[in-house]
Amino acid sequence: MKKAGLYIHIPFCHSKCPYCDFYSLPSLTLKEEFLAALKVEMELYRGIFPLFNTLYIGGGTPSVLPPAEIGEIVNTAMNLFSFSSRHEVTMEVNPADIDLNYLRELKAAGVNRISLGVQSFDDSVLRFLGRRHNSLQALNAVEVTRKAGFSNFGLDLIYGVPIQQLSSWEESLSLAVHFQVPHLSCYQLSLSRETPLGRSVARGEIILPGQEETAKLMAFTTAYLEAAGYERYEVSNFAKGEAFRSRHNRKYWEDEPYLGLGPSAHSFDGSKKRWWNHDSVTLYIKSLREKKLPLADEEILNEKERMLECLFLGLRTKRGVSLKKLGGIPPERRNEAVNYLTKEGLATIKKGRLRPTAKGLALADGLAVWISTFAESPPSLGRLTP
Repeated sequence: MKKAGLYIHIPFCHSKCPYCDFYSLPSLTLKEEFLAALKVEMELYRGIFPLFNTLYIGGGTPSVLPPAEIGEIVNTAMNLFSFSSRHEVTMEVNPADIDLNYLRELKAAGVNRISLGVQSFDDSVLRFLGRRHNSLQALNAVEVTRKAGFSNFGLDLIYGVPIQQLSSWEESLSLAVHFQVPHLSCYQLSLSRETPLGRSVARGEIILPGQEETAKLMAFTTAYLEAAGYERYEVSNFAKGEAFRSRHNRKYWEDEPYLGLGPSAHSFDGSKKRWWNHDSVTLYIKSLREKKLPLADEEILNEKERMLECLFLGLRTKRGVSLKKLGGIPPERRNEAVNYLTKEGLATIKKGRLRPTAKGLALADGLAVWISTFAESPPSLGRLTP
C-alpha cells in the first residue's frame, strides 16, 4: 500500500481574510477544547493506515498557536501513527505571527518545512486581500525562515487581483527569485460567492480579470520562473528541483491515500472511499467528547467517478496520468483522443503515462474536461486552446 499523508486542520485565525472560504473562526475561544478533541480523534484513527510519510498542518492559521502546542500536536501524531524515517512535516505560517525564535522553536518541535502565506510583496494588494501582514513583514519572514535553518520552504503568491498591475506581480516574483525561495505556489484569485469579496463581485462592485488576461499572467509567470531555474511540476506550483516539491500535496494529485483531522478535513483511503468532517468546531468537539468520529458524510466512488477524478487531478501535474486510468473509455475513443492531444502538442506519452506539455498545463482543467466529454460522446475534434 502507498504511504499515506496526514493533514491536520487548525480552525482558528486572528482575523478572516475576505477572499478565503476555508473553514476557520476569527477567535481562539475554543482552542483548548479543540486541542483535546484533536488528540481523541488521533487515538480513534490509530491503525487505519499502516504508514505515513507526510504531515501537513494547515488552516485557518496554524501560527496563531505557540510552538509548544504545535510540538504537542506533532509528538502526538508521531506517537500514535507510524511514520517513515524520511518524513516531511509542513506547517503554514502567517508572516505577521513569526520571528526568528518562533521558527527555531518550530524546527525543534519537529517541523521541517515551512509554507509562508505571503500572497504579495505589494502593500496595496495585501490591504485589498485583507492580510494582517505588510510587505516588510513578508520580506522579514523569508529572511528569518532561512536563518532558523529551514532550507526547504515555500511561499504562496496570488495573481489576478483586481487592483494588481503586471509590474506589481513581476516585482513579487522578482523578490521571490532574488531570495532564492525553493518553492512557489502561484494561485489565481478565485472567489466563492460565500466570501465578502465574492459577494462584492456578484453585486458588480468588483470586476475580476477575464480569462484571457489571467491566462497571459500565468504564461508570463511560467516563462519568468522557468528562466530563473524553477520547474513547473503542477499547474500552480514551481520548485527548484524535485527535492523541493511538496510531497504532501502530491498525494492529492497522484491518487494516494490521506487522512484529514480537524473540522472540515477530508480523507481518502487510496481506493474509492472518501469521508469528511463537520465544518463546525462545536460539532467536532461534541462528537469527540462522546468518543465518536466527527463525520459529516462519506461517499464511495464508482469506476467512472474514479476515472474522472484521476483525470482532473493528474492532468494538473507534469507527471500526468497512467493510461490505465483511462480504462473507462472505449479503446477506439481513447486512442483517438490521445492521438489528437499528442498531435496538437498538448500531451506526450512516456512510460505508459499521458503527460501534459507546457501547452497542455496552460489549459489547467481543460484537458480533463475535454477527455471526459469525449468519453461520453465524441465531440468534433476542434482545437483546444488556453
